[in-house]
Amino acid sequence: MSWSGGKDSAWALHTLRQNPQYRVAALLTTVNEHFGRVAIHGFRQELLDLQAAAVGLPVWKVPLPYPCTNADYESRMATVCARAVEEGFDAVAFGDLFLEDIRAYRIERLAGTGLEPLFPIWGIPTDQLAQQMVAAGLRARITCLNPRHLPASFCGRVFDTAFLADLPATVDPCGERGEFHSFAFAGPMFSQPIFVEHTETVEREGFIYGELMLTPSQ
Repeated sequence: MSWSGGKDSAWALHTLRQNPQYRVAALLTTVNEHFGRVAIHGFRQELLDLQAAAVGLPVWKVPLPYPCTNADYESRMATVCARAVEEGFDAVAFGDLFLEDIRAYRIERLAGTGLEPLFPIWGIPTDQLAQQMVAAGLRARITCLNPRHLPASFCGRVFDTAFLADLPATVDPCGERGEFHSFAFAGPMFSQPIFVEHTETVEREGFIYGELMLTPSQ
């Protein structure tokens, strides 16, 4: 399972586990070597490890240099795909929703590797999907956002009914166009919640990031 740690990959994992045709055996996550954080979503590796423990799966971390060229990314992903085939894996699942170019890229890169690309939540209308996730108990905190689409005050908020109600009409309810990214901390895919709180907000390279710290409870 291609695991960003966000709500969509968490829901894709949950969806796959409802299908007896598949057995999810590992998470696959890219990590920024320089910052020691999950790529794009920006939260610390320690929180990734807690997610993996809570879903009961090992996590394969793919270290990426900083800055990372597309050639660097593709080379390191090719290495991990070869390892997956050697260890008997048949497919890689993604939490993509509707961006055709991203789907086509994944299909192209996996062609000939022996791994089938799976898209378990593809095509579900994102307004319906967002409400479905929230109703099922999935919760996530916003860890990164694009300030061209959302005010910085949305960073650190919990992905819930109130958050969805406050989103501008121009923003996709699941942030599929990169408006926001998240850290999933509770839901039916986890054996127990990971209690985190938002402690500070920083701007880096044109994006707003929120720092998350563990807390005893919420």
